[in-house]
Amino acid sequence: MFSLKELEDAHRLVTSTMPATPQYAWPQLAERFGAKVWVKHENHTPTGSFKVRGAITFIDWLKRTKPNCPGIITATRGNHGQGQAMAATAQGMRAVVYVPRGNSAEKNAAMRAFGAELVEFGDDFDEAREEVLRVADAEGLQFVPPFHPELVRGVATYAYELLSNGPGIEVLYVPIGCGSGICGCITARDALGHPAKIVGVVSEHAQTAKLSVEAGELVETNAARTFADGMAVRVPVREAFDIYRKGAERIVTVSEEQVAEAIRVYYRDTHNLAEGAGAAPLAAFMAEADQMTGREVAVILCGGNIDTEWFVTVMQGGVPKPT
Repeated sequence: MFSLKELEDAHRLVTSTMPATPQYAWPQLAERFGAKVWVKHENHTPTGSFKVRGAITFIDWLKRTKPNCPGIITATRGNHGQGQAMAATAQGMRAVVYVPRGNSAEKNAAMRAFGAELVEFGDDFDEAREEVLRVADAEGLQFVPPFHPELVRGVATYAYELLSNGPGIEVLYVPIGCGSGICGCITARDALGHPAKIVGVVSEHAQTAKLSVEAGELVETNAARTFADGMAVRVPVREAFDIYRKGAERIVTVSEEQVAEAIRVYYRDTHNLAEGAGAAPLAAFMAEADQMTGREVAVILCGGNIDTEWFVTVMQGGVPKPT
């Protein structure tokens, strides 16, 4: 999708705004699982999520190609919206962000703090996205889709950092929502000529990506109710599907209980907060840990923006129930 030079250029742009995020092979995880486990800490970005990387490159592209554009409009469950609001308002642009009703209160507050004009609409992400498509022209704003080449080019910079500094990584677990993360990993892996196999991770309650790959065509689902809200997608994205169906080794599912346990492991072993989607890669690795003994793997902690109430529920041994 991108050449190595294009990724290097994107990395320079992203790191002119934020520092590269750390990656640690935590000794507690090695003791627990008998493998070297690298954690890429995208929970340490300015917005607590990897999405800000794509926002930086997208807004830069928009300012260069449409210098008179007054602002952007997009739909999100939270992390994408925070990144877009941060990048757009830094350039003096409006950032109108739609979220579904019942969305994370704390993510909503964060988006507003980053300058977003927040609108609640629909029962899930896909309904909010459809409304954004309807009103974008009327508002005179640039629609920011969940998947766009400039978003992926920015997102791919985390995998560029990880794999450039982890030549021995054999398997990389990454969550799938609309697909920018896994496509960024595939793009960086291929551009670097790295041998890592990439495993996509979806929630058992939001399997559109897995079902689509298995069917060889796009498969929508009727619902996507999971507390791993970054993966709560019903409708697959064609452009992303075309990349991960060929570039991923496989796609696996994780349960709500497995994700909750992975959040607990992250906190106990590394004292890092992980939201549901952020913990899903570790949950998938944990389910396959017996097959990974003695190997070198990596997991993407893609975000740490978990609501307080949900985190308390998880640390008390429970599983949050999405509304």
